[in-house]
Amino acid sequence: MAQVSATAQRLKSGWSHRSAAVGAILAMSFVVLTGAPAIPQPATANPPSTLQETGLYADPVTLQVDSAHLAFAPQYPLWSDGATKRRWISLPPGTAIDGSDPEAWIFPVGTRFWKEFSFNGEKVETRYLERRADGQWLYAAYAWSDDGREAQLVSVRGRRGAYPLAGGRSHTIPGVTDCKACHQGGPSEILGFGTLQLSSERDAGAIHAELQPEPHVDLAHLVDRGLLVGLPKALRDAPPRIAAATATERAALGYLHGNCGHCHNERGSLQNIALFLRHRAETTGEPALASTVAQPVRKPAPGQSPDAVLRVEPGHPERSGLVQRVSSRSPALQMPPLGTELIDDEAVRLLYRWIEEKGASIQQAHANAEGR
Repeated sequence: MAQVSATAQRLKSGWSHRSAAVGAILAMSFVVLTGAPAIPQPATANPPSTLQETGLYADPVTLQVDSAHLAFAPQYPLWSDGATKRRWISLPPGTAIDGSDPEAWIFPVGTRFWKEFSFNGEKVETRYLERRADGQWLYAAYAWSDDGREAQLVSVRGRRGAYPLAGGRSHTIPGVTDCKACHQGGPSEILGFGTLQLSSERDAGAIHAELQPEPHVDLAHLVDRGLLVGLPKALRDAPPRIAAATATERAALGYLHGNCGHCHNERGSLQNIALFLRHRAETTGEPALASTVAQPVRKPAPGQSPDAVLRVEPGHPERSGLVQRVSSRSPALQMPPLGTELIDDEAVRLLYRWIEEKGASIQQAHANAEGR
């Protein structure tokens, strides 16, 4: 299975969408080379009115998730005000993901994703993505009833005040436009299901890490089952990991990849800012280091302190522009700009520790050089 070559063409740009023909070609090539039956699953034009109608549950009464779906957990999860999340993917029978471009996997028409958000054990929303027949993705969100028995489709504008948070703030179920602002900011609209996120070389120091559901869905699992084809041999032999000087640095860069890299990357709409926080699977260096450490702030945001002249100033996290933005929830200053109402304190502590260690290592290197 691992040697099957995907025949679908690569994405021409981070903004291009696949047509239905690409999914059909991939499915047909998979059938010819493996003998597996292809049963195309048509994608819907409009989202169903209830979550139960999306096919997530084998039993819509008991809310037992269909065992045919694959539960997964990315190694660097997106933080959403402390929500607990569960995620599933469903591929149409007889199809496979084209992984020939490690930065932008191509999913068959009819692929479905679900992401469930819970706060304090209470289900609040489930987001839904489905690859339509025209190759584009259908976005929808469902709000759970107070008794947790059913979830209804939310307006395309989303819903504010979905769950109360600290400090008088509340969790917002995003509208479709807000979802697309993040999902369409890079080479792939699927953010948590990709080469680095599913690497078997998982980061033991990753913050907000989640337990992997059984069976562990990673690159090897997908390739062995014939669900991922075309992945470069180098990545099959040596699963990707972030190259970092220390465990703290690896965790910090992983956090930035999972929480910021979907917009700040070399192939998206913000590439002119030259802030590249997305890890590339096939690279000899880390763009996040090259574009942050000792690099000047291009344009200070309103509310940023005058001494924050560098994105990351080694040894001085308090005056590093990146930390000031992650540490704020002032609308004009905060990062990420969408999806959170609260400051991610654990992430701020991690970034502080990383930048302080970075300064100490530079000082030590200078001292060693002078002592020669």
